[in-house]
Formats: sequence, structure tokens, C-alpha cells
Amino acid sequence: MASSPLRSAPATTRRVDLVMEGGGVKGIALAGALEVLEERGYRLNRVAGSSAGSLAGALVTAGISARTLVEILRETDYREFEDGPWWTRPLLGKGLGILLYNGVHRGDALAAWLERQLEEHSDSGRTGTFADLRYLDPESARPLPGPQGYRLVVTASDLSAGRLRYLPTDAAALGREPEQLRVVDAVRASSSIPLFFRPVRWRSVRGTSSVLVDGGMLSNFPVSVFDRPQGQPPRWPTFGIKLSARPEADFGVRNRIRGPLSFGKAVVDTVTGFYDRMHIDASHAVARTIFIDTDAVRPTQFDLSDQERVLLYRKGRAAATDFLDGADGQEPWDFEAYTARFRAPTA
Repeated sequence: MASSPLRSAPATTRRVDLVMEGGGVKGIALAGALEVLEERGYRLNRVAGSSAGSLAGALVTAGISARTLVEILRETDYREFEDGPWWTRPLLGKGLGILLYNGVHRGDALAAWLERQLEEHSDSGRTGTFADLRYLDPESARPLPGPQGYRLVVTASDLSAGRLRYLPTDAAALGREPEQLRVVDAVRASSSIPLFFRPVRWRSVRGTSSVLVDGGMLSNFPVSVFDRPQGQPPRWPTFGIKLSARPEADFGVRNRIRGPLSFGKAVVDTVTGFYDRMHIDASHAVARTIFIDTDAVRPTQFDLSDQERVLLYRKGRAAATDFLDGADGQEPWDFEAYTARFRAPTA
């Protein structure tokens, strides 16, 4: 059984909340960064994420150590997740799968894989629901409202309602009891990469069908989900981990538009990234975020080679080390300096 990074720990440990970006198979880089944080004495308090970030979060909040997580993700054959019918293998079949089911692959293999990992590696006595993950404020010993009241927050995009859902908090609006919601079901919804995986359909309280896909469609990086109200300084840091290079002065991505294809890509990038760019600019979250340059790997590159797996893992470790210790043009992480600059209490 894996040791738990979320339970009692030596006095040298430091509490931290964590928000992880989604990115398909790039999640191996997240594990590399988590391993460095664990080695440096950080104890994960609460975790939020979408897609691969929610998957990694489900594993670590179940008591699985970062080192074990690295082993799991590096040894997994991601091609098993491509569980579409045999006729979806050719390009024409993939198009037919999208036409008939709004996605090529069922997503059942991904959900079953996560279920196996939780059963094999997590602590005994778990129900597998969010009831296991209720969070009490360390000062008041009382539950907190909304997403802050759980040690794991999973985001999913509700296409039917046109809004971002925070699970399990928003589960009631989707016809589910929050604490009876299975963690695997929430992660499966959050991991529904559009067109690649079939969307998840839940029956809403009004009896209508809610169609859920990858949380990254609306916000791939909900970095402020655990922040205290405006004017209240943080008691411990919230780190973000993004699977992209560190931004320059403008957090936005420069899209070169040269024709209809590049125009379409720019539209998608703008729509799916606007919320996160606006949010990060407003909250100065760049200063507390670990940026891992994973552009060399596609999120749906499920046939990763051993070399690519090692590359992602090493990039995650290197990025976390540079964030904590400092690197060229980057100051070492200093919680007091961050708070004084960005989160000082207001008069």
C-alpha cells in the first residue's frame, strides 16, 4: 500500500493546495513535478484539475505517493484507452464514430484503469466516492462551502448548460448527490477530450440530459478555486502546474493567421483559453505557477515511446526544481514575498 502524502507528516512538511492543468498523456510531466514537491517536504492539502490534472489529483488524494504515481503513469500502455469499435481504426471509421456518437472512443477503458489503480494503491476502507474527500478547515475544524469543502475538485464542461461545472459541488444540478458521486465518474467526465472520447451524459434535476466533456474546454486551469476571499491573505500557497512554456509579458498565445485552417485554430485557441488567460492576468497567478514545456507531445499521442515518457517526466521535475530554486530570469519561490506583492490584506 502506498504511503499517503495527505495524512500526518513530519514537522518539516509544508501544506500546499494544488491546481493542475489537463493535457492528456502529458500527465506524466505532472507526476514529475509532484515528485519534486513531495521530496521538498510539501504536503498536498487539496487538489483541483481537469482531464489529466483531475486524473492525477484523484490518485494523489487517494493516498498514493508521487513516486508511486510516477511509476504508474510511466508503465501504463495508453493505447489501451483507445477503445473505439474495430471499425473506428481507419480515418473514415473515426469520422463515422464522431458522427454517430460525438466521439471515437468509448472512454470505458480509461475509467476501468483508474478504478483498478485506486483499488490497488489507495488506502483501505474507501468508498470511492467524494464522501472520502470531505475537507475540514484546519483552524475551525468545520466544513467549507462550495468546491473548497473537498480535497479534490474536478472540472467538466457542461455543453447543455454552456457552463463550467465543479464536481462534486455542482453534482446536484446534474441529478447526482455530491457525496455519493463516484470519483471515477467525475474524472471520466472531465477527461472527455472532444471528438476523441465520447461525451458523458447525465440526467439533470429537470429531467433533461446534460452533456459533459473535458473541463479544459472552458477552463483548463482553475487556479483560484482554493483562494480565500479578496482581502484575506493566504495561510499557505496554492501552486499551479501548467503544461506549457512560461509566458512572456502577455499570457496570451500569438496565433499566426495565414489561411482558413490557421484561422479556425486561432478561434478554438481563443475560445478555450480566454477564461484562463483573463483569470491569470487578473490574479497574478504566473508567480505561483510551475510551467512545464510539453509542446513536443500531443495530448492524444497515446503511442508514447519510452524516450518521450522519460522526456515528459524529466521536464516536470526540472520545471518544479527551477520554480522552487530559481533559474535564469526566475526568482526562487518565496511565499512571504508572493503574499506581500499580490495578496497583502486590504485596509
